[in-house]
Amino acid sequence: MNNIEFGRSGEQIAADYLKRNGFRILERNFRSGRYGEVDIIASEGEYICFIEVKTRTGNAFGTPAEAVGASKQQKIRSLAWIYLKQKGMGDRYMRFDVIEVIGRRSDKGLLPEKINLIRGAF
Repeated sequence: MNNIEFGRSGEQIAADYLKRNGFRILERNFRSGRYGEVDIIASEGEYICFIEVKTRTGNAFGTPAEAVGASKQQKIRSLAWIYLKQKGMGDRYMRFDVIEVIGRRSDKGLLPEKINLIRGAF
């Protein structure tokens, strides 16, 4: 399993986790122009949540959420406004979350050991 497959597996695990916990997935891998992408856009109650997924095998280099730096946060904020404008949802509350998926690689794929949702991470 290469790093791209590892990350995609983490995103799928995160999406499944969110659905099990009452979120409704609206978009996956939303892109616009030079800003990059938002991994998951979901709704929870009155909030539209823009969710960055970080998948790691451990915390040796800090927590996965710590890898979402100021530059990435700004890109996600910009994409959030673009998304809300495109969908005519400018009046909705928005929130920026990070979901950490910590697991291990195996010949069967990613085996999650811990999933941590950080609501309002930035």
